[in-house]
Amino acid sequence: MDHLKFDIEAVAVVVGGRTEPTDDFWGGTRSIIRIDAERFPPDATAGLEDFSHLEVIFRFHLTDPTDLHPGARRPRDNPDWPPVGIFGHRNMRRLNWLGVSRCKLLAVDGLDLHVEDLDAVDGTPVIDIKPWFTAMGPRGDIREPEWTNHMLRDYYAGQDES
Repeated sequence: MDHLKFDIEAVAVVVGGRTEPTDDFWGGTRSIIRIDAERFPPDATAGLEDFSHLEVIFRFHLTDPTDLHPGARRPRDNPDWPPVGIFGHRNMRRLNWLGVSRCKLLAVDGLDLHVEDLDAVDGTPVIDIKPWFTAMGPRGDIREPEWTNHMLRDYYAGQDES
């Protein structure tokens, strides 16, 4: 396979919210996705206020680029969970350092999108923003291993629930 490469530019940046990435307790985290006003007109967000949720693609910009683990390893280094490969994880240790998050859209203020439960920290470059369409969600039965439920049980809990 040829190594295809291409350039990607951020369309926005996360403002506010959390400053440190952590494994859990993202529930209730509020921040703003500030779209680049030099490249996008105010009407770039027209119609977005009709949606309750967004899907956001972002860059894990604080991750150490030498901390790439393409092979199998135990999630969160927990010996009770099975080793899984890089494509069996959703963490930041990825070749392109891309994250995908679904968050609540609270308000649209021009090119500022006020959101909740976005698991990206202040200063995170946002690659793309899409409204969540229910019809584009999973179809059919959903299957996943039990360890994912254990690992993520506190992911969207509030910080005061710890």
